[in-house]
Amino acid sequence: MFSIDSIVNKFRISYFLFALLLCATFVSIFLYAESRIEQELVKARLLQQLDLSQEKYGDQPIYTADPGIKIYRYDVAPANLQALANEKVQEISVTINDESGKTHANLHFFIDQQGEQAYILTYVEGVEMVMSHYPVLEIFESLEDIFANALRAAVILSLLIAAIFSQLSSRQITKPLLDLKKAVETDHQNLSQLTHMPSEVGVLARAIDDKNHKLEQYLKREQLFTGDVSHELRTPLTIIMGASEVLASQLEHDSHLSEFTNRISNTAKETSEIISALLLLSRAPEKLDTPQTSINDIASNEVARLRYLLRNKAVTCTVMAEQEYFAYVRPELLKMALGNLIKNAFQYTDDGEVVITIDAEKITVTDTGLGIPEVMMPLLYERFERLEQQNNDQQLDTESLSKGQSSYQVEGSGLGLSIVQRIMTHMDWQLTHQANEAGGSTFSIYYT
Repeated sequence: MFSIDSIVNKFRISYFLFALLLCATFVSIFLYAESRIEQELVKARLLQQLDLSQEKYGDQPIYTADPGIKIYRYDVAPANLQALANEKVQEISVTINDESGKTHANLHFFIDQQGEQAYILTYVEGVEMVMSHYPVLEIFESLEDIFANALRAAVILSLLIAAIFSQLSSRQITKPLLDLKKAVETDHQNLSQLTHMPSEVGVLARAIDDKNHKLEQYLKREQLFTGDVSHELRTPLTIIMGASEVLASQLEHDSHLSEFTNRISNTAKETSEIISALLLLSRAPEKLDTPQTSINDIASNEVARLRYLLRNKAVTCTVMAEQEYFAYVRPELLKMALGNLIKNAFQYTDDGEVVITIDAEKITVTDTGLGIPEVMMPLLYERFERLEQQNNDQQLDTESLSKGQSSYQVEGSGLGLSIVQRIMTHMDWQLTHQANEAGGSTFSIYYT
C-alpha cells in the first residue's frame, strides 16, 4: 500500500517531481523560442511582402496578398489597430468570414516605419501564408512539427528514466536504514557492523548503540538493586514473622494482644509478597511463567485482607461474578494491582458501597467515594504527584483529591496507581478510569 510517509516513496516522488519540473522548464523554453522565431519569420515575410507590393503597385493605401496578408498605410488603418500597434508583433482575436461562415482567428500585426511613412502589417493566423517567395518559413513549419514530436518523446523518456532511477537510488539510499532497523529488531546483534559506517546511518547507529549500552547498564543496576533489596529484606521479614508467631503462641489467651501479633505477622507476609511482585516486575515479561490464576479467589482474598479499612464506616463491599474466571498471569502481580485499587476504594469511601465486578474481559472496582477531580486526570498515574491545598500547607495525594473536599487529609506516597499502571504495562493489559455521575470512581482492568 502506497504511503506518503514512507522515506522510499518520498524519494520517488521527489525524483519524479524534479524530472517533471525539468521537463516543464524545457517545454516552456521551447515554446517561447518557437513563438519568437515564428514571430520574427512572419515579420520578415510581411516586410518582404511590403517591399514586393511597393515595387509592383507603387504607393497604395492598402496592399493585399492572399491568403491572410494585408498591409495598411497608417493613416487608413482601422482605428483599433492604430491604437494598439507598435514595432513588436502583437496578437488579438478577430472574427472572419470564410466559406464555412464566421470563424474566430488570431490576427498578428505590427508597425513598420519607412522614412516619414508608417505601415501596419497584418497576418491572420490559420490561413496558410504564401511560401513561394519565402521558403524559410515553410522549412520552419516542417521543423516545428519534428521538434514538437521529439520534445514529447523526450518528456516521456525523461519521466520514465526518473521513475527507474528513483526506484534504484531509493533502494540504495534506504538500504542502510533498513539494515539499521533490522539490527535494532534483532536485539542489536548486527548493530556493531553499522557503527563503523562514515555516513549519517553510521552516526545514527553509534548513537543508538551508545544509548542501548547506557540503558542496559541502567536496567542491570535496577535489577541488581531490586534483587539486593529483596534479598536483604527477606531476612528481617522472616525474623519478624517468626517472632510474631512465637509471641502469638505466648499470648493466645489474651485476645486483645493476639490481634496485634496477627497484624504484625500479616503485614510482614504482605510485605514479603510485595517484594516478590516488585522482583517480578524487574524481569522481562516473556521470561515469566504465567500460570492459570483464579481472578475470583484473588479478589475475595484482597477484600478480606483489606476489610479492616471499612471499620466504623457505613460502607458495604460486594464481589460480583457470574462464574469463576481465570487469567494467565502471575498471582503476585494481579494481587498487587487489584489490591491497590480495592485499598483506594476502601480508604476514600466514607459511605455507600464498593462493588468489584468480574466478567469475561475485565475487572471493575466501583466506589461511591471522593472521586478524582478533572484537574488531576493528566497526573493520575504519575509517581509522587501531589497538589498543595489552598487552605493550608498540607498536600493532597493524587489518589484522593476531591472536588469540594480540599481539606481532606490523605496518607500515602502517591505510588499506588503508578504501580498498578506499571503492572498493566508489564502484563500488556489496560487500565481505565471513569468518573461516576453519582460520585466516586470506576477503575477497570481489561485482561483479554
